[in-house]
Amino acid sequence: MKELNSKEKLFCTYYSLGRSAKEAAAKSGYMFPEKSGFKLLRREDIKKEIEKNIRQRKEERKNISEGYYRLAFGCISDAIKLLFTDEISSDEIDSLDLFNIAEIKKKKGGDIELKFFDRLKALEKLQNISSESDNEDNSFYYAIEKGASALREYPIE
Repeated sequence: MKELNSKEKLFCTYYSLGRSAKEAAAKSGYMFPEKSGFKLLRREDIKKEIEKNIRQRKEERKNISEGYYRLAFGCISDAIKLLFTDEISSDEIDSLDLFNIAEIKKKKGGDIELKFFDRLKALEKLQNISSESDNEDNSFYYAIEKGASALREYPIE
């Protein structure tokens, strides 16, 4: 099986994002997007590339969600430990979980100032990601809706 060319890969990327063959083909630069899009979707190598793109997007969304979850609900006890420890070795610092810290400043008197990431913003981002994945889970209904709008655009006579 031959490798996909750059135009075909671009089509797969656009299709995995919008699930519209015509739009994906048009954005990828195909001359007759409707015909080309549906022709490409029949190919097994194209289907596999689209499935791979969709899996990658889900994995990325999962990783991002886990990061926001840590920001929203993560423990700050290691950051407090850093504040109240007079002398700390680099090995001890490496073992601390400082994921929630956005900024560390050491002031002139030796004091340390910590700024944490905003937990409410992290929760908002988690909610947005959750609602996006809910919409993706309803992709069957989305496909029906797109088909109905296409019929309205090009009615069968």
